[in-house]
Amino acid sequence: METRELRYFVAVAEELHFGRAAQRLGIAQPPLSRAIQQLERRLGAALLDRTSRTVALTEAGGVLLTEGRAALDQVDAAERRTRRAALSATAGSPGLVLVTKASASSELLAKLLDAYAAEPGAVPVEVILCGPAEQARLLRQGRADVALLHRPFDSTAGFDTEDLGTEGQVVVLPSAHPLTARAQVHMADIAGLPGLPLPRWPDPDGIYPPGPGPQVRDHAQLLQLVALGRACAVSPESCRAQLHGDLAAVPVLDAPTVTTVIAWPSHSRSRAVADLVRTATRVQFQV
Repeated sequence: METRELRYFVAVAEELHFGRAAQRLGIAQPPLSRAIQQLERRLGAALLDRTSRTVALTEAGGVLLTEGRAALDQVDAAERRTRRAALSATAGSPGLVLVTKASASSELLAKLLDAYAAEPGAVPVEVILCGPAEQARLLRQGRADVALLHRPFDSTAGFDTEDLGTEGQVVVLPSAHPLTARAQVHMADIAGLPGLPLPRWPDPDGIYPPGPGPQVRDHAQLLQLVALGRACAVSPESCRAQLHGDLAAVPVLDAPTVTTVIAWPSHSRSRAVADLVRTATRVQFQV
């Protein structure tokens, strides 16, 4: 299969309409239809069920949509990494890009960057701070070389990983809330707190359980809403370092533990990535 054919098919499979797919691709509809028919003949399988009014995926088409998206992501990532490597070589400093969630442990990140900078042959490290569930996507797209991910919330499929540490979770509440007087709570205690609902994250992949509360973009916005008495938050224990006097954290006994891992593409052969990973496993972190 050619990447052009895959792009054509993915567009039709996502739009389920040849006209809209052709418009999205910037081509006429007849050559798009011919390309899909040629792809079906080559594979010996019907990918789409067509009627005069509807287009639907067959079982084989569903498989190709999943695999095709992954393959195209890899092609796009290879292009981005190649261009970045060429630019770095021209500049004389082939650096690394590390992506992490903005609310992740700043202590771990600082220790990691300081320890790596002291290593012989260390290269510059650019840090990208992103929202929840974005790290893995940026890593797969080739926009980053390594990522700090958090199981069970972030998918590590397709990556090599090393565990850096595991911690419990706490509920973050306004400091004057009655629950802050307790040594610990359970999820049932905070599931329906009057006026303090759990937030909704913009999460198209469905990784983070949606709460009934306000939609938030980032951790800073969430903490502000908690301080205003408009929401509560369940976060890893290490978030305590980011809390101000108007916020308090109480351990949640039955919340899942969170494991921080450093992840990189399984096909990576970068010496700089290997050195950074080795430094991370040595540094690790303690809550």
